[in-house]
Amino acid sequence: RRGSRMIDDFGGVQKVAPVLAGTFLVAGLSSLALPGLSSFVSEFLVLVGTFERYTWAGIIATLGIVLAALYILLMYQRTMTGPVPDEVREKVHDLRGREVLAIAPLLVVIIALGFYPKPVLDIINPAVDRVMQAVDAQDPAPAVDPVAEGTTK
Repeated sequence: RRGSRMIDDFGGVQKVAPVLAGTFLVAGLSSLALPGLSSFVSEFLVLVGTFERYTWAGIIATLGIVLAALYILLMYQRTMTGPVPDEVREKVHDLRGREVLAIAPLLVVIIALGFYPKPVLDIINPAVDRVMQAVDAQDPAPAVDPVAEGTTK
């Protein structure tokens, strides 16, 4: 819309195009795996599994997540907030009805799967089970037995 791919050419877009900025924010927070958005469940499961077997790899992955969060939030701040350059005011316009119709279902799916990921996990689990069988591996036992922990002695 602006005619540029340079972050420095933007600023204040949320004042000119609030729906576009809001959509960009939800997409950015989803890529950060914010709880309540679709990518949180997958990232959480990957990190839990990684920390159980490869602690150092889990630490490096967590550092990568923190750096990605820093990058995305700084990019949002530099492009969407602050003073509005004249070029942004002239060239950038908010989402139109057709664009909202195209993007709204995606946002609904991002949020819905963040709160109820079971349909996707039910599709993925059989494939994971087949891969585990193919490599002759077993699902590791949980570190804490929830049944034993709930009983009294």
